[in-house]
Amino acid sequence: MTKPILVVTSRYPKEVEDRIDRDYNARRNFNQLPFDQQKLLSAAEGADALFITPADRLDSKFFQKVSSTVKIIATYSVGFEHIDLEAAARRKIPVAYTPGVNSEATADIAMLLLLGASRRAYEAQELVRTGAWKPMSPDMLLGWQVGGKILGILGMGRVGQAVARRARGFGMRIHYSDASELSAEIVSDAIYHEDPLDLLRVSQFLSLHAPETPQTHHFLNAKTISHLPPGAIVVNTARGGLVVDDDLTAALKSGQVAAAGLDVFEGEPKLHPEYILLKNTFLLPHIGSATIETRTAMGMLALDNVGAVLNGRPAPTLVQP
Repeated sequence: MTKPILVVTSRYPKEVEDRIDRDYNARRNFNQLPFDQQKLLSAAEGADALFITPADRLDSKFFQKVSSTVKIIATYSVGFEHIDLEAAARRKIPVAYTPGVNSEATADIAMLLLLGASRRAYEAQELVRTGAWKPMSPDMLLGWQVGGKILGILGMGRVGQAVARRARGFGMRIHYSDASELSAEIVSDAIYHEDPLDLLRVSQFLSLHAPETPQTHHFLNAKTISHLPPGAIVVNTARGGLVVDDDLTAALKSGQVAAAGLDVFEGEPKLHPEYILLKNTFLLPHIGSATIETRTAMGMLALDNVGAVLNGRPAPTLVQP
């Protein structure tokens, strides 16, 4: 029996790769860089499905040209802003994504960023790694304690809830803003703010977990930053597009924002050069889901979706256009 043809645009953990090899005739991208659009279109000729990542940008032009044999596109991500869903729907190509499996790993990274930013971890590591560590006076590298502080969470989905659970263990008080108030069974004693600006006004620490939509794009800007308490600390593990980089870097320079912990950036892997120059930033290269367990689970869920559609079964996690 002939195996379905699956275009695979990146490399995945071994268990995922083994399943691809077992179940599919894989057309792989062996380069470090993503396919450009023409190469992806060429690879898709006669293929049954595409297994892509957010590095693959599928716009309306792509869907105008993509092979009629393609029956499903599975993206290895929770976000899907890199895909023109309306164009996919016009071609009647379902799009699958991988929600719900990365929340714990991403929440771990959010706490790492929160603690790294608040305790000036970059500056401290720099002293050790450059050999500049000398006997320190008691007033050097003073950070900010998290216990007893208010953590504002913008977006109380799975990741936001997982962050709240962890932050309570550090003695933080949780406030949140979401599309609607959640039950106490879900959020315990967390305090709800219908207006996100009201959330910002009390957030000594702010952690962003909202999806990037037209409504949330550039949410954190000079105007909204002005609502934060002086010396607030900002964490972002959601999407870089939630932040206006010029405005956040200006606030970090002035001290209006004391520090920032960032795992995502607008235009990544390129990022605003000021972030690198600033000492009060703790920066990671979008590794929120980067554990063996999570990345494997994401790949397996993506392949579950592909297999379901190709075999005429309901797919577990299709994006609804």
